[in-house]
Amino acid sequence: MFTGIIRAVGEVAGRERRKTGLRLTIARVPFIERLRDGDSVSLAGVCTTVVALGEASFDVDVVEATLERTTVGSWRVGDLVNLEPALCAGDPLGGHMVQGHIDGVGTVAAARWEAGSGRLEIELPGGLERVTVPQGSFAVDGVSLTVNRLSGTIARFAIIPYTWTHTTLGRLVSGASVNLEADLIGKHVARALRPHAAPADS
Repeated sequence: MFTGIIRAVGEVAGRERRKTGLRLTIARVPFIERLRDGDSVSLAGVCTTVVALGEASFDVDVVEATLERTTVGSWRVGDLVNLEPALCAGDPLGGHMVQGHIDGVGTVAAARWEAGSGRLEIELPGGLERVTVPQGSFAVDGVSLTVNRLSGTIARFAIIPYTWTHTTLGRLVSGASVNLEADLIGKHVARALRPHAAPADS
């Protein structure tokens, strides 16, 4: 479990294709001393498992199923990624409940600095707008955000300066792909109500 409060921006320092998927080395990790083999770390919102530790880096293995539904397969050496270690008992829940289970890959429709804050517009994929609530929680590349407005399949976010400059969000450009995770509670409510929904018109 994560909170969507990013602790560092790491760098992809190694990329090795394997039969079972992809092995990545992530460097520039200031919280490396708290990690152990087998620990969970969120990489741009994707829950991964530490399989090897270096002095200031760690390795993770990413399986094909994850590569198919996230942006990880497009990462290259030198790319920057948002990092968050798993939540520990007693840690403050400063963002919202984030599992690191990506619901889909969205496309940035607009990203700009305006009137003292970041403005981000994202095209939601595959019906994700049905579990997206204005003023509700949402994770973009692992960052806990609040949906400012929802217009059809476009979700809009207003982002404070600290988050804009201390995560990868301030580097996004139109057309970029981002990992998306909708609010956990909203997804469970939508699933519970699904059998009771009125049938679609023929």
